[in-house]
Amino acid sequence: MATSKPHVTVQEVGLRDGLQSIAGVMPTDEKKRWIDAEYAAGVRHMEVASFVPAKLLPQMADAVEVIAHALRYPDLIVTALVPNLKGAEKAFEAGVHRIVAPISVSAAHSMANVRKTPLDMVEEFGRIADLREAMGRRGPTRLIAGLSTVFGCTLQGDVPLDDVREIVLRVLDIDCDIIALADTTGHATPGQVDRFFGVLRPLAEDRLTVAHFHDTRGMALPNTMIALQHGIREFDASLAGLGGCPHAPGATGNVATEDLVFMLESLGYHTGIDVEKLLAARAIVQRALPGAALFGSLARAGLPKGYSNPQSETKAAA
Repeated sequence: MATSKPHVTVQEVGLRDGLQSIAGVMPTDEKKRWIDAEYAAGVRHMEVASFVPAKLLPQMADAVEVIAHALRYPDLIVTALVPNLKGAEKAFEAGVHRIVAPISVSAAHSMANVRKTPLDMVEEFGRIADLREAMGRRGPTRLIAGLSTVFGCTLQGDVPLDDVREIVLRVLDIDCDIIALADTTGHATPGQVDRFFGVLRPLAEDRLTVAHFHDTRGMALPNTMIALQHGIREFDASLAGLGGCPHAPGATGNVATEDLVFMLESLGYHTGIDVEKLLAARAIVQRALPGAALFGSLARAGLPKGYSNPQSETKAAA
């Protein structure tokens, strides 16, 4: 039986955003087990790889094989990150459903991350859109403008809202499907998120639909609640709060997927994801990356006594 609760999409990004900042390399078979476990938990959106040179990010050297495994699930939406045209071509050929290009609003972070200015990266994104058209991938592959360091930057400091607004307006002129706002460094506060989305959502309401919050200062869940009030219905998260950013010193990982799902379900939203199975999936990461720092309040404190699993209730009703 279909639920009447409003749906919120939670995309697992630990396989890309989480692993890119870890010194060790997770074996490909363990990545596949991670995908399998999260799929079994009900996750239907995953960002599983990025197309960057293996010498720069050996963690992503198996991108094609990992994507092929994820695509075995017919209802799993598979996303890859691409920093340039060459990476986009490989992603299109791999058959991903969505491509996200990182467009940093902070000039300092953009130069450190992709060696391009923000406006240069916007132009590269336009070339990626043209390539999609030339390769006949307009229907099968959606393009995401992933605006990073939107709320602040460890290298530059303050990122003015006017700068973000300019980039949003520029990518709206490009043939993209989705705009995502990312708090790459964990600078965002609820008041700032309210102000930024209040200005930017009216400019691109039908395309500005995704938020990506890091939990560096413990603000990811409060920031999510504010974004929900502005109509955002897709959020990135990383199992066990894994990750960070190689070019954002001090930034910790995304909000823990299990914590985000637990909060959303408690607020009356439907994610389709089983928290108990997510918590069990942490063992895969712990085994494959011994010594890696894992986070998450739910894993630390446990589920509340008497917790009733919404996913079990939904299946029972059906």
